Amino acid sequence: MGSCCSGPDRVEPANERELDSISKGEGNEPEFQGPVKNRSCTDVFFFIIMLLFITSLVVLIIYCASNGDIYRIINGYDTCGNICGRYNAPVKEYDKLGVCIGEDMSQKKLLQISWTGQVTRTCVDMCSEQREQIFNRCIEKAGTGTDNTVSRTGFKNFFQEVSEDLEMSWREILYLCLIAFGFSLILLILFRYVVGILVWLVLIGVTLACIGGTVYLWILWKSKKDGLKDKEVNTDVASHLAYAIAATIVTVIVLLVILVMRKRIKLVIQLFKEAGRAINSMPLLLLEPLLTFVALGVVVAVWLVFSLVIESSGFFTPSNPASFEKNLTMKVTCWYNLLGLFWFVQFCMGCQHMIIAGAVAKWFFTRNKSNLGFPILRSFSNLVRYHLGTVAMGSLIIALVQLIRSILAAIQYQLKGQENAVSRCLFRTCQCCLYCFEKILKYLSRNAYIETALFGYSFCQAGQRAFKHLSSNALRVAAINSVGDFVLFLGKALVVIATVLIGIKMFDDKPGIRHVWVPLVLTGLFAYLVAHCFITVYEMAIDTIFICFCEDCEQNDGLNQPYYMSRGLMEFVQNSKKALAVLDASSMPPSQAWSTTSTRQAASGK
Repeated sequence: MGSCCSGPDRVEPANERELDSISKGEGNEPEFQGPVKNRSCTDVFFFIIMLLFITSLVVLIIYCASNGDIYRIINGYDTCGNICGRYNAPVKEYDKLGVCIGEDMSQKKLLQISWTGQVTRTCVDMCSEQREQIFNRCIEKAGTGTDNTVSRTGFKNFFQEVSEDLEMSWREILYLCLIAFGFSLILLILFRYVVGILVWLVLIGVTLACIGGTVYLWILWKSKKDGLKDKEVNTDVASHLAYAIAATIVTVIVLLVILVMRKRIKLVIQLFKEAGRAINSMPLLLLEPLLTFVALGVVVAVWLVFSLVIESSGFFTPSNPASFEKNLTMKVTCWYNLLGLFWFVQFCMGCQHMIIAGAVAKWFFTRNKSNLGFPILRSFSNLVRYHLGTVAMGSLIIALVQLIRSILAAIQYQLKGQENAVSRCLFRTCQCCLYCFEKILKYLSRNAYIETALFGYSFCQAGQRAFKHLSSNALRVAAINSVGDFVLFLGKALVVIATVLIGIKMFDDKPGIRHVWVPLVLTGLFAYLVAHCFITVYEMAIDTIFICFCEDCEQNDGLNQPYYMSRGLMEFVQNSKKALAVLDASSMPPSQAWSTTSTRQAASGK
């Protein structure tokens, strides 16, 4: 199988003059010098499409708002269609028909709903004794059994108790959040310095678990078989035999995969170390996910407001009870808004990937790591000035697949109770295929963003180049995505578990807290978010360094054109010994370097 570093077997070393210029860092510099500086705007058409989409969405929302009232959702409306807590202007065309819409409900701010026989909605000024107020609604009080499932003292008191618990334990929650932050930093240090031990421990653990499980299943089958009488048939024994055979096959496959990928696993370990060095050189990269989190919060908040406006739109229909029916435009706007949510969420994530990729690529292709300048700012500038269209295109493709999945889920929900086994199988098959396709698109898009950050390619051209590198290094990619991702997942789990265990000890020593699980869940969620923010940067840095490694191998030969990669990565290059010899020689005086290189060349018979 081809490799991104399967260059020519024989490359002539540089001469004395070339080594002299290389050692001084001047002249004879390779043509490829990392992320290109002279860029042009890419995929402008899709950026224009995004602007048109935003404009059309705003127009549709204005149309829905002009034919709706958001207080229909917030306050609710009665059987006649009057909005509670609002003055409802009389409608002349309905006065003649005897429709009761158009009443002043300014003093009746609460909606009371009764389900006795027919649904009845009534605006009231206060709830009766049998009801309690929740979100401008008068809801019937739950029975004693329901109260016990939620809280010892009832649904209403549950929130009061929780608020009191949070007020009592806010200091402990703050301490646990700081502890989670500290664990995440320690995790990054472990990934940098002892990641080799962690990776091999994971592989040894998986191997022992597979072997132990297989042996246990065979022993269990043997014991059940020996417990049967002669000529007695037992389906349970046959099932355990099938389980044992399946486990044996899986164990053999796992052992073969580890055996085949053992050299690639060393590359995974080295990539972890390189990612740690990159983040150590650019610690502000760890703040980038926080900006993405804020952007995602704005996107979700805008989508919720737009959804509220769409849901409150409709034309009055005088029925019993009255309703507000949506026309086709309003129904289309609902799906249009959902597409906007999918698109802009993926757009924010794509921008994060592009910024991290550009900064890490600049770090990789800079020989003097202490003279990086402002790589994060440079990467952000390239994104905003040139490549927003590329991110818009990649995120739109993923969003369309997600929209199709949502439409299929909606159709399946509408047909619930009417489908047969064949239709259910078709729906599940389509959902499974689309889910896998979406995951593949996300992975290819991330690597395409890396190529765009490097060369300024358009999305399609970057995707083709990324696919070329990934396909020619399938085993290496498999090792990175299996072993690497599993180690990162264990890192997240370790931070969350350690934080929660410390929290349990803290809250055990603090009396008066009635619902300990509430602050523990909050701290666990925060610990996961913090660990995820750190590890997301780490994961993207690893992918970027791998693509840069492939590009470095393809663009340079290590001798006439020195590699940018570190000494640790050079060990995975085909002509690594020659490249390391030239690297050592370049750090010597020119005359000594040429003498050493000539001696090694003669000794090797070249």
